[in-house]
Amino acid sequence: MPSTTLLTPFTLRDLTLANRVVMAPLTRSRAGVERIPNATMAEYYAQRSSAGLIISEATTISPEANGWLESPGIYTAAMTEGWKPVTQAVHARGGRIFLQLWHLGRASHSSFHDGSLPVAPSAIKINGDGIHTPTGKHPYEVPRALETSEIPRVVDDYRKAAARAREAGFDGVEIHAANGYLIDAFLQSRTNHRTDRYGGSVENRFRFLGEVVEAVTAEWPAGRVGVRLAPNGVFNDMGSPDYREQFMFVASHLDAFGLAYLHVMDGLAFGFHQLGEPMTLADFRRVFRGPLIGNCGYTPETAAAAIASGAADLIAFGRPYISNPDLVERIRNGWPLAEPADMSAWYSPTGAKGYSDFPPYAA
Repeated sequence: MPSTTLLTPFTLRDLTLANRVVMAPLTRSRAGVERIPNATMAEYYAQRSSAGLIISEATTISPEANGWLESPGIYTAAMTEGWKPVTQAVHARGGRIFLQLWHLGRASHSSFHDGSLPVAPSAIKINGDGIHTPTGKHPYEVPRALETSEIPRVVDDYRKAAARAREAGFDGVEIHAANGYLIDAFLQSRTNHRTDRYGGSVENRFRFLGEVVEAVTAEWPAGRVGVRLAPNGVFNDMGSPDYREQFMFVASHLDAFGLAYLHVMDGLAFGFHQLGEPMTLADFRRVFRGPLIGNCGYTPETAAAAIASGAADLIAFGRPYISNPDLVERIRNGWPLAEPADMSAWYSPTGAKGYSDFPPYAA
C-alpha cells in the first residue's frame, strides 16, 4: 500500500513533517497584475495543507525577475503582507510551507520591463514558440548578458527576498535553480558562454548559485533552505553535453551547506534532452548526504517504491495537486485521483475557477 510508506512522518532537519508527500511548486497566475497574493490563493493553499510540505508557486525576487503573467512576487511590503494570510491559513491546518524564489532570466521579455531586455548569463535566446506577455504573445528575444559588476546586486535580491519570506511567515525557502531560468542558465554550458569568473569551468558556472545560497543562508538557517535542480530537462530550451559532470559537481558542493533538501526533477515526464543516460536520484545520493526530493511524473505507487528503496526521502507531486486538494487523504484511503477537466484554466487569471473549486473526494 502506498500509504504505508508515503504517509509516515519525516524529520526534515529541525522540522517534523506529517508525511512524505510534497506539493510541488505550481505556477497558477492568480496574483493579479500587481503580483500581490490574495484570499483566493490563501484558500487554495489551505485546501492542500495536509501535504507534509508545500513548496509555493515560483515567486519573483525583483521587478527584473518578472516574466510570467500575474505570478506573485516577494519584493515589496504589499507582497509580503499579501503572503501572510497564506502562511497563516496553512499553519492553521497544521501544514508547512516553503517559498520558492524565482528569477526568470532569459525566459522573460522586454514587455515586462518597460522595453528593457531580459537578463541572462549570456546573450543567447530561447528557441521556442514564444512567450505570453502583457502585450500579447511574442517571439523570445536575445537577452542582455549581465555585467560582472551587476551580479552582486542580483545575489542581494535573493537575500532580500529570503528575508521577506521569513517576515511573511514561511517555514523556509527553496531556490529555483531549474528549468532554464536564471540560475540554471548560469549552471549549464548551453546557456553560459561567459569568460569571467562566472563562466567556463564547472566550478565557475556553479559560482552564481553558490553565492546565492550563501546570501540566502545569511537570512535563514541552512536547514530551512532547499535547492531545486533539473538535470534531465529540456524546458526553456535546456540540455548541455556535460550535464552529468556539471550537476554532480553542483550537488557535491551544495552538500557542504547542510541544506534542508535537494529537490531533483529526476522524472522524464516533461521531456529529456537525450544527451546521455538520464540522471537518477541514485546519482545524487552518492554525493548529497541530506534529504532528497524526487519529482516529475510520480504516481503514489512509484513514489512509495522510491522511498522504500531509499532513493528518495520525499516525493513532490505537481499536476495531481491541481485537481486533488485532498491528495494525502486519497492516498491514505485508496480513493481514485480526479483528473482536471479543463487544462486551459491552469494558468488563467480566472479566480477560483479551475483553481480552488476542486472538491474533496466524495464516496
